[in-house]
Amino acid sequence: MYTLGVDLGGTNIAIGLCDDELRIIDKGSVPTKADRKPELIIKDMAELASRILERNNLSASDIEYVGIAAPGTVNSRTGTVEYANNLPFLDFPIAEIFKSFMPVKRVIVANDANAAALAEALVGAAKGTENSVMITLGTGVGGGVIINGKIFDGGVNCAGAELGHTVIVVGGRQCSCGRLGCWEAYSSATALTAMTKEKMTELKLKGAHSMLFDIAEKDGKVSARTAFKAMKMGDAIGKEIVDKYIFYLAEGITNMINIFQPEVLSIGGGVCNEKENLTVPLIKLVERDQYTRTNPRKARIVTAELGNDAGIIGAAGLGR
Repeated sequence: MYTLGVDLGGTNIAIGLCDDELRIIDKGSVPTKADRKPELIIKDMAELASRILERNNLSASDIEYVGIAAPGTVNSRTGTVEYANNLPFLDFPIAEIFKSFMPVKRVIVANDANAAALAEALVGAAKGTENSVMITLGTGVGGGVIINGKIFDGGVNCAGAELGHTVIVVGGRQCSCGRLGCWEAYSSATALTAMTKEKMTELKLKGAHSMLFDIAEKDGKVSARTAFKAMKMGDAIGKEIVDKYIFYLAEGITNMINIFQPEVLSIGGGVCNEKENLTVPLIKLVERDQYTRTNPRKARIVTAELGNDAGIIGAAGLGR
């Protein structure tokens, strides 16, 4: 039997047809067009799924289930997206609506970060473990927790594992969630870009120069890569920004390890393309500060393996 994994994002809907080993056989995507009625978004999702099945000579009856990874607060028990801040979903019965457009046997829904964490646990960086944590460094800091092989999504309201919204600096930077000092406000790719821009503004006021300006001009923008690029070119200010960013990232990861003590903590997102420039100093800080620093059994910190396919694979694996 096959499964369909749907990664529903604010910009694109990506769907993959997966075999029983969660290998993607075929996939496709369409724009989400998030400003429409939610039913129209789900209709496009079902039509894309049907096209993928048709070109592989399959029908809905050949699909064991459809898994949907969606942003926001997702109630997997009822198949409902209770809230999503970048999609027009409010107590929206996404599983029921999908089945009205495509007569599949079963539809399972989960939060997208949780689905990505499950994917890494099933076939990615945490394969073979029972307990793992995944964080994603992107626009925000996404998080997913796997305990005894299952997604932990909270006991009372399905909004568990919002790891990016733990506070690491009391009274600190404003976070999009409304709190001050959240980990997301310091360790997302967005936060790294903001830190870089702030430093460049400070340098301009002082009339000081840095490779940051040359790199930003060449790239046409300031991004999360700007400070890393400057650091690798020997720029002291670039290194200062990167060191500060990694310090905050380590603070949050140390907290996650102290709380969950996972076998593996994997890190995903574009910032991970910096590889050892990120991971070597990060692991050094975490090993210094974690509660179990004297214990030979420690969480392994690794980069995630599945990249942009994690949402699809995790969604396809929700019935495991």
